[in-house]
Amino acid sequence: MFASDGSVVPVTLLEAMPCTVVQIKTKANDGYDAVQIGGGLKKHVTKPIAGHLKGLASFARLREYRAKEKENLSGFKRGDTLDVGIFKEGDKVTIAGTTKGKGFQGGVKRHGFHGGPASHGQKHSHREVGSIGGGGRAGGRVVKGKRMPGRMGSDRQTLNRVKIIAVDKENHIIAVSGAVPGHSGSRIEIKGE
Repeated sequence: MFASDGSVVPVTLLEAMPCTVVQIKTKANDGYDAVQIGGGLKKHVTKPIAGHLKGLASFARLREYRAKEKENLSGFKRGDTLDVGIFKEGDKVTIAGTTKGKGFQGGVKRHGFHGGPASHGQKHSHREVGSIGGGGRAGGRVVKGKRMPGRMGSDRQTLNRVKIIAVDKENHIIAVSGAVPGHSGSRIEIKGE
């Protein structure tokens, strides 16, 4: 997108469908203060969840957010709708999601190892990890946390202080600066700072 001064800002468009307040938890009843919200719809829910959602839609997902110290939740009541209208241009938000899964990867891709030399008698060892310690230094064992091949991606990642560039209330779209974790169509969490 182009900013008002003509500079180019890379953005990601996020569809933020309305969420509904399902339950208000209080210190007196539940031992802590929190708001539970529901989003997305599904056809069938279990009977306990149907009872919990009585009078509301059948939500596909329920998420609970604890109140911070001295935060007042009296402004929320069951059935309230939260939509993109709570955000405005220029706000800073926290975005969390699951990164793209890349499966089992070697040390070169996963950790940026440079591999072995490409000549001088090397055979099938161009992208190998190489020595992993042992001997005297580590007491004849592999130290915990040693960077090695393994599953890469599918990790929860949180981005702090992401700037909102534009808000489209009619289409439930938020434009945020930069990239967000996850593949196209994946679910993310947007929280105000």
